[in-house]
Amino acid sequence: MSEKLRWGVLGTARVVRKTIPALQETKNGEVVGIASRTEQKAREYADKHGIPQAFGSYEALLASPDIDAVYIALPNALHLEWIFKALDAGKHVLSEKPLAMSAAECEEITRKADETGLHVLEGFMYRFHPRFEKLQELLAAGAVGQLTFVHVAHSFDTAGDDNIRWYAGLGGGALFDAGCYCVNMSRMVTGQEPAHLVAFGNYRDANDGGRIDTSIAGMLRFPGGATALFDTGLNLERRNFLELTGTGGRLYLDNPFGLLEEDSVLEEHHFGQDTIHHQVKGENHFIRMGEHFADSVLNGTPLRYDLTDAANNARVLEGLDQAARKQEEA
Repeated sequence: MSEKLRWGVLGTARVVRKTIPALQETKNGEVVGIASRTEQKAREYADKHGIPQAFGSYEALLASPDIDAVYIALPNALHLEWIFKALDAGKHVLSEKPLAMSAAECEEITRKADETGLHVLEGFMYRFHPRFEKLQELLAAGAVGQLTFVHVAHSFDTAGDDNIRWYAGLGGGALFDAGCYCVNMSRMVTGQEPAHLVAFGNYRDANDGGRIDTSIAGMLRFPGGATALFDTGLNLERRNFLELTGTGGRLYLDNPFGLLEEDSVLEEHHFGQDTIHHQVKGENHFIRMGEHFADSVLNGTPLRYDLTDAANNARVLEGLDQAARKQEEA
């Protein structure tokens, strides 16, 4: 393998406008190919981003000996299929979240990765930003005392009725697309898996049949006593924040999932005292994630989190989805 990880990109979804430039800026990686369902579409993206090779099918990219790893930017419901095909082709995989549509599918991927000895990572990019690292540092230092309440929101407007998020067969809907961040964050800051959960949703007819969630509100109760409240939506004004409240104080972070390359502030509040503003250096979390993954492949550095985490997150999402749909039917 070369000194740099040679990336191929599967898909031309909107997110690649952020991730391709980031992967190109990594010090230990380079993007050498991109694939779409048509060569023309792949060539458009390749020319726009200065990528040497364009492939008219995903299979053609996976067959290329010039590619070591793939970044999968396909609709949620296609992740399992193409992760398996990438591993069969001998490629390491960085996949958009959610890794798959169920805990069982995540466990299938885990077994396949173990069999092949290849690296697979679910791309929760926010976990690589200095803001999240500072947040974890403050929690570990007891900044809020005993954590009792988590409030996290992630909503935006998809701005288009034909958006893939409105197709049930593609794994769309608010919970799996945006709510997965809220669930993942809640599990990370508590360091636990929820013992109880409840959820309520709003639904519309999916573009390909069935019902699909436009917004979801839910609660997770953790064994240590903390409760997480989250809300997420795909047809709402943009909301993106995290608030952690404990027996000794409160931490507030604006835009925890956003791409903040400029310096930002993490607020620390204590009862009756002035707010402490922690200045956090701006970074591109996609670059940091890409460099971390490449370092793991090239040098054997352990991945920051493994596929057990992806399965656990999917298990919570499944439970919330079932709970919300029961309430709609009631």
